[in-house]
Amino acid sequence: MNATAFDVAHMLAGSVVLVSFMMLYQDRLLALLNVFALHAALLSAAVAWQATIQGAPHLYVTAAIALFFKAMIIPAALHRIIRRLGIHREVEQVVGTGITMLAGMGLVALSISLMLNLTASADALAREDLAFALSVVLLGLLMMITRRNAVSQVVGFMSLENGLILAATGARGMPLVVEISVAFSVLIAFIVIGVFLFRIRERFDTVDDSALERFRGDVG
Repeated sequence: MNATAFDVAHMLAGSVVLVSFMMLYQDRLLALLNVFALHAALLSAAVAWQATIQGAPHLYVTAAIALFFKAMIIPAALHRIIRRLGIHREVEQVVGTGITMLAGMGLVALSISLMLNLTASADALAREDLAFALSVVLLGLLMMITRRNAVSQVVGFMSLENGLILAATGARGMPLVVEISVAFSVLIAFIVIGVFLFRIRERFDTVDDSALERFRGDVG
């Protein structure tokens, strides 16, 4: 592999991590969805580049799935859900943005240190891609933990799944049938979550999970 191919792959995977931080920083739902669309688009570019340098045409299908569904269809559907629920407002956080960003930087440092040590025998590109991918997964988990709004938690889950796809392609790819099954499983989960959000709104008039905890306390 020439240096240019390595540098481009490194840049694209690093950009996915950078956009994960941008999602952590967002405090408006609509802005968060727009950044997630960028996240998925960069993932698609990273996977397409891996398909080129690995000579793995089936990864182009994975890139197309990520671009069409995760960068366009799912963000548009979440925009529609937000409009239907009437929740054009700020993203409510468990802790402050500054603390969340510091925790995110710590997780990225941990991911890089851990993966570079565990994959010492692998080639340089796979090692770095796996380190970046683990960073994206942990940042997605951090978003799910530090956000109270159900929609932002869904976005955190989807960004986590983006990290898993990045890891699979960096490790010389998954079988195409597994990739397609994962994509459709996520879509089914998304539909279920959408219905669930409408039911929350109908029953409790909110999608803030702290309100659900207060309701549970009132019942007890």
